Amino acid sequence: MKHALHIFVITAALNLTALPVQAAGCYADYKAKQESPLRLHYGVAQISGECSKSSARTQLSQRLAAQGWTLLNIVSVFGDDGLAQRKDSAGPNFLRF
Repeated sequence: MKHALHIFVITAALNLTALPVQAAGCYADYKAKQESPLRLHYGVAQISGECSKSSARTQLSQRLAAQGWTLLNIVSVFGDDGLAQRKDSAGPNFLRF
């Protein structure tokens, strides 16, 4: 019984230490265009699921297309710690899509 309790306590402690990693956000900064007239924009968007350029490309292509934009490229993917430094550059496209 003591052995099972120790395993439970250790498992619970390990799960608690993993929470901050799971709770961390995933974001991508990207470049997009719109035709007629040609308009370009740089933006930052939150990404759900896997935090990778591939996942960001899939999600943002759909979101942007729904508003008449075409994704040009994903510049990078990053966590919460990269948001503040990109906010001014993204302007109105900060977390818009």
